[in-house]
Amino acid sequence: MIGIRTASLALAIAASALTSPVLSADKVPVVATFSILGDIVREVGGERVELKTIVGPGGDAHVYQPTPTDAAAVTKASVVFVNGLAFEGWIDRLIKSSGYKGPIVTATKGIKAVKAEEEHDEEGHKDEHGHNEHGHEKHAHDKHGHDNHGHEKQASKKKKHSGHDHGEFDPHAWQSVSNVVTYVANVKDGLCKVDKASCNVFTKNATDYTAKLKALDKEIKGKFASIAADKRKVITSHDAFGYFANAYGVSFMAPTGISTESEASAKDVAKLIDQIRDEGVSAVFVENISDKRLIEQIVRETGAQIGGTLYSDALSDASGPAGTYIDMMRYNSGLI
Repeated sequence: MIGIRTASLALAIAASALTSPVLSADKVPVVATFSILGDIVREVGGERVELKTIVGPGGDAHVYQPTPTDAAAVTKASVVFVNGLAFEGWIDRLIKSSGYKGPIVTATKGIKAVKAEEEHDEEGHKDEHGHNEHGHEKHAHDKHGHDNHGHEKQASKKKKHSGHDHGEFDPHAWQSVSNVVTYVANVKDGLCKVDKASCNVFTKNATDYTAKLKALDKEIKGKFASIAADKRKVITSHDAFGYFANAYGVSFMAPTGISTESEASAKDVAKLIDQIRDEGVSAVFVENISDKRLIEQIVRETGAQIGGTLYSDALSDASGPAGTYIDMMRYNSGLI
């Protein structure tokens, strides 16, 4: 009897192996640089990845300073996911200090990146030549054969904005949902390279998530289509919504530039205040990662009201309104 049961169990295991995907016993250790990208990696990787996100919910990746704990996580990773476009100015230093030699996947690879100085015309919309036709497909591969995420190359190509230096391109590409479809494809490819046995799982997760993103993109476009174009004017703390503006036809104005490290000049603030008065903008928004004091000054001098808090470069914690990327985009578009 025992021999029959043992044989039956062996046959059941063999049958299961033929019909189920082959998965390695251990989860794949991966690193993502900030919370929005981390959520995308989690959606694609699912239960097959052990994710470490360096800059967590509410954190400002523009000014983040890596820790020894971050370096240790990178050392152990099978793959590191970065946004690129000079968003994480500290990433090269962290990679070097960790001794990491593995693959680095740039989530924005293949996206038509917008040059920072060309992002908006005077009305706040991107002009027809605002796209860089080559995106960052021009980025070379480094000596290890990894995707060059552009930090060292772009560091020598800084452009002036409001008297401060920023990267050549606007890095906030996730503010257009259609761009995140590209993020998902890049994440899936990166995970498949380091865990081939689980590639079918990653592919299914990516397909399901992409369907949700496309539905969300359509939903957001529908929200703004019913609003007159001259009423789609928004004031924010820093210039993080250029891709949102282009995708959904909303004009964004901000006293500071692409990076939260910028400081608005008195001239810039005065010009923005005049513009708010002239165009009758009634509400301004603070951001979850920015100092509110400048926006509060603008409110005092214009009589506009603070319309709420937008999530630009970081998610909220899980209990907040922007605990996932999809929640963030739905919340921001609804609030605006």
